[in-house]
Amino acid sequence: MAEAGEFIPVGKISGVFGVRGSVKVFSYTEPRDNILRYKPLFLKRQGQWIEIDISGGQLQGKAVVMSIRNVTDRDQALPLIGGELAIRREQLKATDQDEFYWADLIGLSVINAEDVVLGKVDHLLETGANDVLVVMQDGTKAQHLIPFVMDEVVLNVDLANQQIRVEWQSDYL
Repeated sequence: MAEAGEFIPVGKISGVFGVRGSVKVFSYTEPRDNILRYKPLFLKRQGQWIEIDISGGQLQGKAVVMSIRNVTDRDQALPLIGGELAIRREQLKATDQDEFYWADLIGLSVINAEDVVLGKVDHLLETGANDVLVVMQDGTKAQHLIPFVMDEVVLNVDLANQQIRVEWQSDYL
């Protein structure tokens, strides 16, 4: 089986739908139904990533309803609730300069223009106006919410050195 680092989470099974084994999926993709386009798709079961085959799906309210081949009734679908869905990193399209996948930013060290380490990117938030880096300070529960605005707040993203340089003061909490 492939290494866990090769996989990018794209959603999570949140429930069952109907009696024919369809599942509700909370999709991390934008737009939400893009998750249905990934082939292959992988499901984490008992700590292992297994390949699944999607036989159909559509948007249903805020969720995506998905049919998984060989899951034909509600009893087969119930144990899948909570299962994480992912794709392999190589399935992602290449990004342009100054474009990044969120998965590439998580875990990077964030350093301000005065070389003060602010912490590491824990996750990102989508606010509508721009994405926001949630940076956790090491050893504390303190966090910085830093707008991901290239050339204004975010000065540089250096994936090779695993760091983001920002115009942000350490006392902006």
